[in-house]
Parts: sequence; C-alpha cells; structure tokens
Amino acid sequence: MDNADAVPESVWSMLDNLSSVPLWAWAAGAIMGAFGIIVLAYITLLLAAPKPRPPRSTEKQYITVQADGSVSKQQPLPCWYDNHIALKQMASQKQISPQEAYQISDAEVFVTLVVPAYNEEERLSGMLEEAVEYLEEQYGHHGTKSKSSGHGSLQANGQRGDKRRGWEIIVVSDGSRDRTVETALRFAKTHQLNRAPPAPNGPWHDQRNARPTQIPSGTIRVVQLEQNRGKGGAVTHGMRHARGTYIVFADADGASKFSDLGKLVEGCEKVKDQDGRAVGVGSRAHMVGTEAVVKRSLLRNTLMRAFHLLIWTLTTPKTSHIKDTQCGFKLFSRPSLPHIIPYMHSEGWIFDVEMLMLAESADIPMVEVPVGWKEVKGSKLNVIKDSLGMAIGLAILRVCWGAGIYRRD
Repeated sequence: MDNADAVPESVWSMLDNLSSVPLWAWAAGAIMGAFGIIVLAYITLLLAAPKPRPPRSTEKQYITVQADGSVSKQQPLPCWYDNHIALKQMASQKQISPQEAYQISDAEVFVTLVVPAYNEEERLSGMLEEAVEYLEEQYGHHGTKSKSSGHGSLQANGQRGDKRRGWEIIVVSDGSRDRTVETALRFAKTHQLNRAPPAPNGPWHDQRNARPTQIPSGTIRVVQLEQNRGKGGAVTHGMRHARGTYIVFADADGASKFSDLGKLVEGCEKVKDQDGRAVGVGSRAHMVGTEAVVKRSLLRNTLMRAFHLLIWTLTTPKTSHIKDTQCGFKLFSRPSLPHIIPYMHSEGWIFDVEMLMLAESADIPMVEVPVGWKEVKGSKLNVIKDSLGMAIGLAILRVCWGAGIYRRD
C-alpha cells in the first residue's frame, strides 16, 4: 500500500486514460508505427545502397604499344555497353522489341582477358607472361590475316575464317599510384619486339621456357581509372569494352592457373543455351584439405567457412550451391554480358556474387570448373576488415535486390 501511495497521481491518471483507449486504436497505432519503421529503413537503405559512378571521358580511352614500339595516343575504347543503353531506350519507346535490346555487337577476337590492377607493378609481369604464353599458343592468329575494327595496327589480331582465333588483354589500372601502367606497357613493348628481358616468374611459370612469347602489336590495352573504384568496379569497366567471344577476368597476382582457361571455355561450350549464353566459374573447392588451404591461418579458414555459410543463407538457390564464388577466374560468353554488366552495383570484393545472382535471375547456365590455384604473397585483402565488409555488402546487396531498390528495368 505504501508503494502505491508513492506513485504520483498524474501517473495513475495517465494509466486510466490509456486504459480507456479502444483496442482498434492500439492496433492502428502499432500498424502505423511498423509502417513508419519500414519506410524509414527503406529510405535509409536507398541512401546507403552502393551506386557506381559513371565513367569519366578519359576512362573510356586506352593506350597501347604500336608496331614500332612507341606508345599510342589515347584511343577511344569500343563500347558495346553504350550501344546497349541506346537499344534499351529504343525499346522503352517501342521502336524495337525488349528482346532486341539485348543484342550485342559481334566479337572481333575470341578471348578478352580483363585484368584489374591496383598498385601491381611487382606482380603483373609474371601473370602477363603466363597469360600471353597460353593465349598466343591457343588463340593466336599465327600469320593469318587480321580483322580490324577501325584503327588498323592498334587492333588486336583476329582471323576472318576462324572465329576461335584472336585475343586481347585489357589491363584496368584502378587508380594505381605506382608504376602499374608503365609495367604493362613495358611488358607489351618488349614482347612485341621479341627482345623481352626475363620477366618475373609467375606462380605457374615453367622455368624451362627461357624464351618469352612474341605477341602481335596492340594486343595489350591499358585503361586508367582516375580514382580507385575497387576490384569489382575495375572488372565491370573492362568488361564493358571487351571485344571477345568469351570474356575472362583474372587477378593480377596470377594465383589461378591461366592454362585452365581452356577448361572454362569447354565447360561453357557444353552448357550454353540457344542464345549462346553461359558463365564458367573457376573453383578452388576441390582443394579443401590440400596443403595450399591447410597452410592458411586458422582465422582465415574460419572466416572462409563463415562466409560460405553466409553465401548459402543469403543468396539465390543456384548461386548458393556454387562451392566457390570468390575465385578470381570467371568466364562469360559474349551474349550473356547485356544480362549482367549493365545491372552491376557492387564494386568491392563481393561483386562476384552479384554477377552470379544476375546470371541466375536471367536463367543463364552456369558451370563450376575446378582450376589450379596457389597462394601468392602481396594480397591486398585485409582478412578481418574485408571479411566483415563482404558480409555487410552481401546483406545490403540481397536486401536491395529483394526490396526493389535495385531492379533490372
């Protein structure tokens, strides 16, 4: 009783007033409160959702090494993406059918390799050595007539009679502050003139191959982003300007065995649909339990397993069953690009997952292919910080697509 007397009269009065409020009013208030929270969360997510910046004019140009060994002036990059945007506009005005908007310009070479590079002057040459050795051996024109698309000697070489010939490399310097650009151009020059000094050995380099591979002029193009965008942003930018029948991206450290590209091409050829769409996913899942993985720190392996669980929980059904979404070695057929690249938002480490989910949403066949892989020193991945960033990025990505903040059209 003493406790009740201690309660101020105003409090009892307020409780009496609340008890007189009808139940329907409480329900209405609860619904409005919940709705307000949802709206606030949606607006917050709308403001916080990653939005890639448009490319700047200088970023839609490239330099390369000409036949005489000199560096070319800035040249405009071919861009199927700009054509796609124009077709989408025509489709919205009912000038063409929606399906026609997904047409893409014909390929000029068989393979385009996109290499995202941020401060990679130390590791880039070794990776390029292994890449050009395989590309020239498997897809080089070997003395046949070339197919030009406007700038003659500045173009990578293709072959009129064989669509499985010709290759190019697009090195995207992602706001590098070191000599990444100079390293790529020096590599191109020395290998074109066939007087290359010994290049740093990549992880898979055969020591017995003492003679460097001679490459055609203009096969290596260098694109310079004015500001760092992240690996995903650099890869997406390069793929907008690819001319290949197949487009592969690979890390500048050379950790993936580049000669396994043939296995990715074969896998895509087997599963591609009637429109020629397919995605090949390089996978290290077969290496679980091997020395390369066991030697990793306990923290890194624990975070890797936790991230795989998150992928399984938050991604769409087919993507969630891919055992290794993060291997930096993926192949895309040209017809699949308009269904994926224009809708990319992630520019950080999690971009691979968005690519795969976009492919799945467009019913593009995907195949996971085991590839060779080695741990390479010099990684820019901060295990704890970037793992947390990827987890948060994946959650935001999934919610944005699920809530309609991101949409295809």
